[in-house]
Amino acid sequence: MDQQTATPKSYENIRVERIGNAAVITVARPKVLNALDIRTLTELYDAFDRWGTDPDVRGIVLTGEGRAFVAGADIEHLSKLGPLEAHAFSDVGGRTLRKIETVPRPVIAAVNGFALGGGCELALACDVIIASSRAKFGQPEVNLGVIPGFGGTQRLSRLVGKNLARYMIFTGDIFDAEWAHRHQLAAEVVEPDALLPRCLAIVDNIAKKGPLAIASAKRVIQRGYNLELGTALELESLAFSELFASRDLREGMGAFLDKRAADFKGE
Repeated sequence: MDQQTATPKSYENIRVERIGNAAVITVARPKVLNALDIRTLTELYDAFDRWGTDPDVRGIVLTGEGRAFVAGADIEHLSKLGPLEAHAFSDVGGRTLRKIETVPRPVIAAVNGFALGGGCELALACDVIIASSRAKFGQPEVNLGVIPGFGGTQRLSRLVGKNLARYMIFTGDIFDAEWAHRHQLAAEVVEPDALLPRCLAIVDNIAKKGPLAIASAKRVIQRGYNLELGTALELESLAFSELFASRDLREGMGAFLDKRAADFKGE
C-alpha cells in the first residue's frame, strides 16, 4: 500500500501517516508507554478533528508505538493535581475521546500492547477494537485511589454490561487479549505482526461502502444506544430515509442492479 506522511503539521507526541484509505494515528511516547498528558490529548483532538472529516480518508487506525497502546494517564502529572486541576484534566480527556467517538469516519483501535486506565478508555471510544495477542486491558485506577476519569465507568458498562464493568473497575485487574475477546471488549485477536495489516484491511473493506451510509450508521448507533427503543427506531428510520436523497444511494442501487462495482463519491 502507498504510504506517505499525511500532514506537514508537526506533532510532538503523536505521528500521523496516510496508508491507502486510512489515516494511521500513533501515540508516540514509548519511553513512558505512551502515557496521556495534556499535550498528547490536545494533539489527538487536533488530529481527529482534521482527519476525521477528510474526504480522502475512509477510516482511522489508532495505535501506540512500542510495547504499549497507551498504558494510562501520566501519573507523575496526575500526582501534582488538586481537585480543580483534576477536573480540567478529565474535561480535556473527555472532550478528546468524545471527538474520536463522534467523527464521521470509523475509528479502529489497533491495541498492540498495554491498554490500561486512560488507554483502555481511549480504545473504548473507538468504533472497533482489534487486539494483538500481546494486548492487555484494564481499568486499574482504584489501585491509585481514584476512578476512571475519561468515560471508563460509562463506556465500559455500555459495552460489556454493568456486572463485568464493575468487576474490571472494582478489582483493578489486568486482562489478556483472549479474555477481552471472549467478553466482547475486542472484536478480534490477531498475532502482533498481523495487527496493522488487519486493521488496514478493515478500512479497505469499509472504503468500498457508501461513506454517507457509514457515517449515518455510526451516528445512529451512537445516538440511539441509550434512547428508549421506540425513539431510537424513529431515529434510524429518519436517517434511512434521508439517504434516499443522496447520489451515493442511487449509485449503490444502480451498481447492484447492473452487477458492477459501485463508485461512491460521498454525495
